[in-house]
Amino acid sequence: MTKTPGAPTWIRVDIKPASAPQRIPIAARGRCVLRMTEPHMGITRRNVLTLGSLAALGAWPAYSQPVAQPDASPVEARRTTFDEVWETVRDRFYNRDLHGLDWPAVRRRYQPLAESAHSREQLAVVINAMLAELGTSHTQLYTPEDTAYYQLADIFIDSLRRHGLDRIFPSGEVGYSGIGAFTNEDDQHRTVVTGVVEDTPAHQAGLLIGDEILAADDLPFRLVASFRGKVGVPVALSVRRDPGRPPMALSVTPAAIHPNAMFLRGLQSSARVVVAANGVRVGYVHVWSYAGSAYQRALEDQIVDGALRDADALVWDLRDGWGGAKPQYLDLFNPNAPTMQMTDRSGHIRIEDVKWRKPVVMLVNRGTRSGKEVLAYGLPRVRVRTRLRILEREL
Repeated sequence: MTKTPGAPTWIRVDIKPASAPQRIPIAARGRCVLRMTEPHMGITRRNVLTLGSLAALGAWPAYSQPVAQPDASPVEARRTTFDEVWETVRDRFYNRDLHGLDWPAVRRRYQPLAESAHSREQLAVVINAMLAELGTSHTQLYTPEDTAYYQLADIFIDSLRRHGLDRIFPSGEVGYSGIGAFTNEDDQHRTVVTGVVEDTPAHQAGLLIGDEILAADDLPFRLVASFRGKVGVPVALSVRRDPGRPPMALSVTPAAIHPNAMFLRGLQSSARVVVAANGVRVGYVHVWSYAGSAYQRALEDQIVDGALRDADALVWDLRDGWGGAKPQYLDLFNPNAPTMQMTDRSGHIRIEDVKWRKPVVMLVNRGTRSGKEVLAYGLPRVRVRTRLRILEREL
């Protein structure tokens, strides 16, 4: 990148139509948000629905875990959960004919499997297989064994407070004991790190994208269970960084993770400038979540008077994390829109309608979801006076 008039906008596009569902949180005996959308060229049409109370799936004794719920037997709880998910889809799915599916027939096929499940995780596998038949994104069941269960609950916390959040999280805050990493299981069933949020225990421990996590304290690794009840207690991770080489040991100390605060702090901590060999000052920022205007304001703050203030070009990283972005966020990169500078009597300057008029690179991958996909679709259309180049190579 060079700082020249009319410099090209760089964007890497790696968007595929959704062929499998994304995930949603369903809280035990609470109310939660189910988002069902139609995939269309990488953009989603959103319809936000609310699930009714679900049967208890068990007790999870740890920091900010859902409280234990009495009542139903495990079999009855599984049956109730399955029925309520099935009925919610039947009654509230955005497409009235459910993409032509015979939904009662789908129920008959999956209900015996749900009733024979021996754990909430097995039940989730059955329900997610059923939901996958809808062929749409944003439609999947999470259990408290998934970090996304807590992350999405925090994203929708304002709605959930009106629908019994305190029955699941008595403190009124969503949190869990964790390290701030995203992982995925690859086609060889290996747990691979796909993202590390800045200023989290995972980042501080030196965990890197691409690391394979083999074990935690000599036990099979689980992204939630391995750290449950261990806030402030070091955990020994066995990590393979280079294929074919012996694993290495990393010590990581779990923290109390409040997802919204973690994502905001991660954005702020990621902002930095790297001076290239030719002297160009390249700014970088990772927006982990756009689920709330606070993240856009934080980005603007970094541009106006933060770490990105003197950058000549910007790498705008939207890989992984969560969506929630609004189309108007693209106005930040509109080279034709005006901005306004206001100076008060003390000389303090304030910028309204912040704009970035220099070269920008957007990074996306398969973990770029929902509203972030809208931004990826719209950026080249906003920058109408620049040339669009598609980066063919994986970044």
